Amino acid sequence: MPPLDQLTAFVSANPVGAAILGVFALVAIFIALFALRALYRACSRFIRNYVAVRPAEDILTVVAASIATGVSAQGMWRFSGDVLGFDGPLRLLLFAFIEVAVITSAVRARRNMRENYSAGIDGIAVWALTGLSAVLSSMDARSLPEALFRLAAPLVAAWLWERGMAIERHRISGRQRIHWRLTPERAMVRLGLAEASDRTASEVDAHRRLTRVALAAKRARALRAAGASDRRMRAALTKLDRAMDQAVEHTGLAIDQARQEALLSQIGALYNTTALIDLHPPVPWEPEEPATPPMLALMAPDDEDERRESRQETPVDTMQRATMIRTARAYWDAQIEKKWVPRAADIARETGIPVDTAREYRSLWKLEANAHALIEAAYLEHGIVDTGSFPAVPPSDRILSVNGAAVS
Repeated sequence: MPPLDQLTAFVSANPVGAAILGVFALVAIFIALFALRALYRACSRFIRNYVAVRPAEDILTVVAASIATGVSAQGMWRFSGDVLGFDGPLRLLLFAFIEVAVITSAVRARRNMRENYSAGIDGIAVWALTGLSAVLSSMDARSLPEALFRLAAPLVAAWLWERGMAIERHRISGRQRIHWRLTPERAMVRLGLAEASDRTASEVDAHRRLTRVALAAKRARALRAAGASDRRMRAALTKLDRAMDQAVEHTGLAIDQARQEALLSQIGALYNTTALIDLHPPVPWEPEEPATPPMLALMAPDDEDERRESRQETPVDTMQRATMIRTARAYWDAQIEKKWVPRAADIARETGIPVDTAREYRSLWKLEANAHALIEAAYLEHGIVDTGSFPAVPPSDRILSVNGAAVS
């Protein structure tokens, strides 16, 4: 008899029982619908709060690690039955105790990492328990490929967990991993096959040619200062001339002002190497003393030696005084053009005006823009205070900063 006829016959024979069963069926359907709706809401809430906010790689890591853990648990199921002899409920309760311990240690390690930026002993426990599970599950394998597979699955899960922890640790703490001293990039740079910076090939070639010129000039100067023979001087000058010719030809040194300044900076640094031993850099852990403002340095009093040079001069008429002042002004302008601030005694000696008069006009002239810039640069760069008795810089040298670059 077809099932529909059987159902009709049962309802005809038992109408009360069929009605009760119908009511129970409707209630069960409603309960199932509510349960499905609650399950759907819970899944949606879980996805919205925990899955949607995570990157795709974290989700894939959890999925892959869960699959690998399942493979390991299946191996432990077989091991607990075949080797340990567990059966029934006992086997169901005890087969996956190592996998549960691995998951527990992983959760503790993640919480410890978020609080202390380190997985601690729980991170070590994850690797130890994973290795134990891999070894035990592979001992019940029936072939070598199966043993290798059961060994690999837990280790893959542990590796995915470790990489997820490293990424989250970097995102939370902002710490960088260690930088190896020996890398292919460093080796290539050391061998000269790669460039450490992002300079183009033309920039690197121009820098090297300018450096050759500066080194050749330093070598020739050192030989001349040491009183070398004519043959060695001719060789050094020939090398300097050849390097200069190549620099002019390949770098545009004759027309490129930036390259000219770069060459002068290199030469200034190489020529003043011995000045490094006379530098007195500030001690970083000592308290800073209040620095003298630049304008106070400009208004510093004259030195006693210069005061002793001051003497009463024979009175002169107005025309002679005007001529002497014009001469002093011309001498002052010429020395300022040479990047040297003359003393009042120098002005008096070169022009013949009284020292008091020279000091009076010098105190006004040194406030002009060019002289003020030289005196302030000498104070800021070298700590030289203008007292009126000492020049800001030696008359034969340009004002150089600490790295040898000319002051603009």
